[in-house]
Amino acid sequence: MDYITALKVPQRYAQLYRKHLLEKGALDPQYCVQKHSDGTVTLPVFPSALSHLDLLTLHNSVAQDSSCEIVQIQLSRKSKAKPHRDRMIEVVQELVVTKGLQWSRDLEDDLPSGWQRHGDLLLFGDGCFSQAVWQNFGSELWLAVAQALGVKRLARIKHISQDGWRTPVVTMLLGDDSYVTHVDNHIRYEFDVTKCMFSFGNITEKLRISSFDCSGETVVDLYAGIGYFTVPYLVHAGAAHVHACEWNPHAVSALRRNLHINKVAHRCTVHQGDNKQLSLSDLADRVNLGLIPSSEEGWPVACRLLRRDTGGMLHIHNNVTTPIQYQNLQPSSNSLNEGEGYKNGTLNISRDREAWNKWAKNTASHITQLLRDITQAEWRTSIKHIEHVKSYAPHINHIVLDLKCRPVK
Repeated sequence: MDYITALKVPQRYAQLYRKHLLEKGALDPQYCVQKHSDGTVTLPVFPSALSHLDLLTLHNSVAQDSSCEIVQIQLSRKSKAKPHRDRMIEVVQELVVTKGLQWSRDLEDDLPSGWQRHGDLLLFGDGCFSQAVWQNFGSELWLAVAQALGVKRLARIKHISQDGWRTPVVTMLLGDDSYVTHVDNHIRYEFDVTKCMFSFGNITEKLRISSFDCSGETVVDLYAGIGYFTVPYLVHAGAAHVHACEWNPHAVSALRRNLHINKVAHRCTVHQGDNKQLSLSDLADRVNLGLIPSSEEGWPVACRLLRRDTGGMLHIHNNVTTPIQYQNLQPSSNSLNEGEGYKNGTLNISRDREAWNKWAKNTASHITQLLRDITQAEWRTSIKHIEHVKSYAPHINHIVLDLKCRPVK
C-alpha cells in the first residue's frame, strides 16, 4: 500500500471522471480505484498532472452537478497477474502437444485476442479458431479455454444478418443457455446473445444520459433496443415517463424484461413496431434518436412528438465521416464545448470537429424546416452540445447532437 495522490469524486460520476483523466493522460494505471462507504470513489492520478488539473474546469467539463477534490490516500498497486490470453495460449498449447500434434505460430495467431464478456459467458468474434485442427478436440478444447478465461460458457458471432433487425448469427460453443446478464452503472440488462446485440461502445453515452436531470419530463426513445438508453433515463435521469419504440420482437422481449428487473416498468410504455406509424404527438420534452449510421428517417417523427407549446431537446445520433480535405488539418484550440479537445486512442478528435460542426448546422437547419412544415409555425433550433461516442475508423465517428428546439412565440 502506498500513499498517492488521487481525485475523489461521487461514485455516480466515477466513469465519466475516469474517462476524462485517461484522455488527459492523468490517470495512474499502477494503482487500484477505490470505492468508499460514503458513496465516493478515489481515482489515482500522476502527481505531475496536478499542475494541469484545475478543479473548477474539471468539474465544469465532466459533471457540473458533482463535486471533486484532490486527496492523499493509501491505495494498493495492481497485481501483475498473467494476462488472460497468455493463460489461454498455455492451456491450449499443452492440449495440442498432449494430443501428439505440433504447436505453431499459426495456431497461436488463430486464438482470439479479444472478446465480449457477459457474466460467465464470453463472446468471440469471427476469424478465430478457424484452423481445421481444432475440430479434433471437440468440447475438450472449449472446456480448457473457458477454464483459462474464468468463465462457464463460450459463444462465437459470425456476422450480423440483413433481416432488418440486425440479428446476430451466434453459435454456442460451450453451454446451452444463451441468455446473459450484463451490469453497468448499477443497471442490469438481460438478453439472449443469439437474438440481440449489446453495444459496449455506447457506455459513455449511457453515463451521460444518467447525469441528465429529466425530472417531470416525458421522454421518447425512438430506437430502444433492449433498453440501452431507455433504462438509464428512468433509473438515473429520473424521467417521469418514457415511451420506448422498438420493432425487433426479440429486443422488445428483452426490453420488457429489463424494465421489470430494474423496477421501472410502471413508468414506461413500450410501442412495438415501426415508429413511423406511432400515433403519439405533441407530448415529448425530449426525444432520443439512437440509430446509426443515421437516424434521419426518424427526424420527422421526433419533430411531431415535441411539445408544441414549449418544444424540447433532440439527441440525434449519427456517424459522421470527415471529408478528405479536412483530414490533414492541424488540431484547433477552439472547442465545440468547454473542456472538449480530448484524444481517442491515437486519433486526435479535434481534427474532425469542423466536419461535425458542419453536419450539426445542416441538421439544425433541416430540423427547423421540418418543425415549420409539421406545425405550420415558426421554430428556432440551437446546438447545445456535440458528444463524441466512439470511432469506427480514422475520421468516421459516432457523435450525438443535442439540439434545443423552441417555438417562436
